[in-house]
Amino acid sequence: MSSNNSVILFNPRSANGKYRIPNSILQVGASIHGKFDYVFVDGNMEEDPWIVIEAYLKTGKFKYFGSSVMPGPQLKQAIPYAKRIREEYPDVINIWGGYFASNQNKVCLESGYVDVIINGPGDDVFPRLLEAINENQSYEGIENLIFKNGQGEIITTRKQGLLNQDKLPNLPYEYLNEFYPLTNFLPKTFLGKRTLGYHASFGCPFTCSFCAVVPIYNARWKGQSAERIYSEFKRIKDEFSIDSIEFHDNNFFVSKKRAVEFSQLVMGDNIQWWGEGRIDTMDQYSDEDLDTLSKSGCRMIFFGAESGNDEVLKQVDKGGTQTAEQILRFAKRLKKFDIVPEYSFVLGFPGKDEKSVMRQIDQDIDFIKKVKEVNPETEIIIYIYSPVPTEGSDLNDEIIEAGFSFPEKLEDWLNPSWENFDLRKNPLTPWLTPQMIDKIKNFETVLNAYHPTVSDLRVTPFRRKVMRTVSALRYKTNTFHYPYELKVLQKYWLKYRQPEIEGF
Repeated sequence: MSSNNSVILFNPRSANGKYRIPNSILQVGASIHGKFDYVFVDGNMEEDPWIVIEAYLKTGKFKYFGSSVMPGPQLKQAIPYAKRIREEYPDVINIWGGYFASNQNKVCLESGYVDVIINGPGDDVFPRLLEAINENQSYEGIENLIFKNGQGEIITTRKQGLLNQDKLPNLPYEYLNEFYPLTNFLPKTFLGKRTLGYHASFGCPFTCSFCAVVPIYNARWKGQSAERIYSEFKRIKDEFSIDSIEFHDNNFFVSKKRAVEFSQLVMGDNIQWWGEGRIDTMDQYSDEDLDTLSKSGCRMIFFGAESGNDEVLKQVDKGGTQTAEQILRFAKRLKKFDIVPEYSFVLGFPGKDEKSVMRQIDQDIDFIKKVKEVNPETEIIIYIYSPVPTEGSDLNDEIIEAGFSFPEKLEDWLNPSWENFDLRKNPLTPWLTPQMIDKIKNFETVLNAYHPTVSDLRVTPFRRKVMRTVSALRYKTNTFHYPYELKVLQKYWLKYRQPEIEGF
């Protein structure tokens, strides 16, 4: 290993507390462990990450700066740091990964300070890229890359098939622990006292036109076996005493066989866990299967319900067989297994005119209340539709025709309005009027007061009762205008957390 070809792997700040293990850079680290010298820098753990990064760069040993770049908060460090590195350390090569870089590759590469983008998994291609650069060879034949060639043309290399996940190297938890105590990444959550964030699969076999994962994986999915997941869990459990797991897979429950086998393996380990799935997929699980999940410690499952309108589900190319009737029926079905369904809804999809958009919003508000009627324990997450550039989809054509466009300069993404856009909380979409946005946000305020999330450990039974009493009239009469009294209570007394932004 050459000492002047070392790599900095950087995870920009993404949260204000309850930091999760930086699986993105941990996965990349595993791909080069024992092949290249590298260090971890986690923006969540450093008061000023640039001080640490610059100290490494000043040694002259580091040729590569690899950054995981997701949309939203991470851009506030990823963009200025990459730009500063280009200005002060021009020989350092900036390599970005993450779905922001892949989906917004043109604006990234046109910036002049992002050199190469890893367009999908980097387990195999990242070390090959480093080897090619070190040997001054072309990397146009390496899969999963986006970059500019010598003529200034943007080159997108072919997609690599998803690798056998069981044959990938173990994640270097022990090495990460040399930089930051691993226990700092195991927060107390509603699941347990030490919660591990883990990726057990990559991709998703569906092509929802509003999902940022679709352009990267193209309806492909590959998962670790139940045995591999369990062995990794046991390794971390034995060394760091974890008692709960969040599976951050885009779709953990694609394989019923794998999910049930894992549940059976972990049955006696006294853990609780959470994952993401699809309603139409899991509705095919038998009662025996769901009972096995529940008994193994599965406490909550996140589902993209998206809408209670079958036409909207068709419009956004939800795929599969999901319907409004099924969404309601499945919420009721999970109740008897003591598994909390966590339903996300996306409001504000484009329509043919303002009346149709407002009508869709009103229908989904009514539908969400129906979900709460059939299963009051259902967690509701509300997003405002934020376009994702899924070229070729009807929805993408609609948003372009409606006058929507993304920033043309990378630094424009640092505008706070675009950060909130990426969190699906502040749309910049021309078809949504201020009245529509206010209705969605005000309904969310009332809903969260009447039905506070069970994942916020600070919401005591007394506080829950007070908030429910204060918001009852508004909720029951659909009076959502100006809920200032609830906003004040939530911010200063309840200090309500939104799990879709802050995690559990």
